[in-house]
Amino acid sequence: MNIQMVDMRKQYDEIRSRLEPKVLEVLSSGYYVGGPELKAFEEKAASYIGVKHAIGCANGTDALQISMMAIGIEPGDEIITTPFTFIATAETIRILGAKSVFVDIEADTYNIDPAKIEAAITKKTKAIIPVHLYGQAADMDKINAIAKKHNLIVIEDNAQGFGAKYKNKMLGSLSDIATVSFYPAKNLGAAGDGGLMLTDCDDLAIKVRMIANHGQNERYKHQVVGVNSRLDAIQAVILNIKLDYLDGWNKKRRDAASRYKANLKNIAVIPFEHTDNYHIYHQFSIQVVGRDELQKFLTENKIPSAVHYPIPLHLQHAFKDLGQGIGSFPISEKVADGIISLPMHPHLAHDEIDFISNKINEFYK
Repeated sequence: MNIQMVDMRKQYDEIRSRLEPKVLEVLSSGYYVGGPELKAFEEKAASYIGVKHAIGCANGTDALQISMMAIGIEPGDEIITTPFTFIATAETIRILGAKSVFVDIEADTYNIDPAKIEAAITKKTKAIIPVHLYGQAADMDKINAIAKKHNLIVIEDNAQGFGAKYKNKMLGSLSDIATVSFYPAKNLGAAGDGGLMLTDCDDLAIKVRMIANHGQNERYKHQVVGVNSRLDAIQAVILNIKLDYLDGWNKKRRDAASRYKANLKNIAVIPFEHTDNYHIYHQFSIQVVGRDELQKFLTENKIPSAVHYPIPLHLQHAFKDLGQGIGSFPISEKVADGIISLPMHPHLAHDEIDFISNKINEFYK
């Protein structure tokens, strides 16, 4: 049994007959940056999410930075976000000279706890960045209500939730602007890096498109200092084809998650899915006692696993200047100590899920 954490080969084999001719068509066209393939994908992505504008960029980290630049984040500003996420969320805040103000997470969804946000708001607060972690929506109604009350911008970090829903609305359509990552292992992944920004605001769309293109909206006329961050034509055509399969792939992830849950319900804290949400299980992450020992045991049995994420951001050396030590965000710290992600992808077979589950059950006998 050759179990993969994410099986890119099987995904490629499924779409090879559609993918290869289109990629070769782009290569033979000589039009590698921008052009009709990018435009087609942006329009299709915007329609899928249900927003007016989708603007491609080089990766999800750039999408965050460009979005913050577009809303006018400056040195000294404060942005509220979660400490239990990938570093890109806070890294881009720091790059712009702003300050990450962390708020602890909910114990069940692992997303930022709206009940703790208002206490973190100061006169310097400019925005809130909720992260839809592992493919499950944060509580956007409460977050948006707080933002409206305090005149704050909301940026959805939707790097892990493309195709997920909150109260039957697509993630990425629930804020002033949303960001997406198309890293290959994502539910909708490119053959390399890629990112996207989503918004209903015409002015923001103009700004992010301009910033991503060296600050110009007309060639050699630079309105602001921008960056160079493009989604190339080959990635756009790949993503455009994959988007046709995404809903089916996400359903298969949900089916796999259901089987895992049935198998592991007496052993681990299994992923919780809020009744308002349509979780797409970018990761299937459980909480266990003795996580490191379990991971070693799985490796010995040729079962891959990962830890997303072992050290909350407030405890990372890069943010030691914030002065938030152990105990600052106890729920994030507790989850980080016990979380482990199991293989999860649309091509995961039932016998593979059962084998993984049986080994975990065997470990805890």
